[in-house]
Amino acid sequence: MPKPFAFFGLVFLLSVPFWLLGSATGASLLPGLPIAALMALCPVLAAVILTWRSGARTLLARALDLRRIGAASWWAVLLLTVPAVSAACVLVMRAEGVAVPEPQIALVPTLALGALFLAGALCEELGWSGYAIDPLQARCGALRASLILGAVWAVWHFIPLLQAHRSPAWIAWWTLGTVATRVQMVWLLNRTGRSVFGQALFHAAANLSWQLFPVQGSFWDPRVYGPLMALTAIAMVVTGARRPSPGSPRGA
Repeated sequence: MPKPFAFFGLVFLLSVPFWLLGSATGASLLPGLPIAALMALCPVLAAVILTWRSGARTLLARALDLRRIGAASWWAVLLLTVPAVSAACVLVMRAEGVAVPEPQIALVPTLALGALFLAGALCEELGWSGYAIDPLQARCGALRASLILGAVWAVWHFIPLLQAHRSPAWIAWWTLGTVATRVQMVWLLNRTGRSVFGQALFHAAANLSWQLFPVQGSFWDPRVYGPLMALTAIAMVVTGARRPSPGSPRGA
C-alpha cells in the first residue's frame, strides 16, 4: 500500500544534500534555476525506495505509458495549456504598460532544453503522479488531493527559490500558480488514462514556457501568471464537475 506522507518526508530528506550544495556554491544551471534544482531526482528515488520489493519496475515502466493518453486532443491540452497561459501573460503585462519584448526562440536549443526538462519532469512525476497521488485521491478525492500535493510540491521548492534570491511576495504568487498547476495536472491525469508520461509532458511544457519567456524568463511575472493559472484550474474543475469522467476518483 503506497504511503504518500512517508513519501513526502523521504523526498524532503533526500533533497537536503542538493539544498546544501546550492547554499555552498550559489551556482545555477540556467538563469533563475539554482543548482539545487537537481533535487528533481528525489521523487523518483523516494518512490523506488518505497516500492523496491513490491513494484519498482512497474512504477518505472510508467515513464513510457504514452498509449494511455488517448485522443490527440488530450496531447494538445497537455502540451499547449501552459504556453497559452504564458501568451496571455504577455498580453496582460503589455496592457499594464510593461514593455515585454518579443521572445527569441531558436529551434535546436529549444528542443534540447525541452528534452532536458522532460527528463527532469519524468523523475518528478514518477513520484508525484506515479506513486503519491492515487492513495491521496482514494482518501480525500481528486480536488483535495491535488491541493495537498500542490502545497507539498510548492513548499519543496522554497529553499531553491530563496537561493535564487526570490522575494517573499514573488514566492507567494509563484505558490498560487504552482498549486493551480497541480490541480490542473491531477484533473488531466484522471482524463488521460492516468498517464505519468502525460503529466511529465505538461510539467516540462510549463518549465519550458517559463525559460522561453522574454528574456530567458527574466520578464516572467508570477503576479500575473499565478492568477491566470488559478482561473484555468477553476475552469477545469468546474468542467469536470459538470461532466464527470467515468471511473475517475470522486471530486475529479
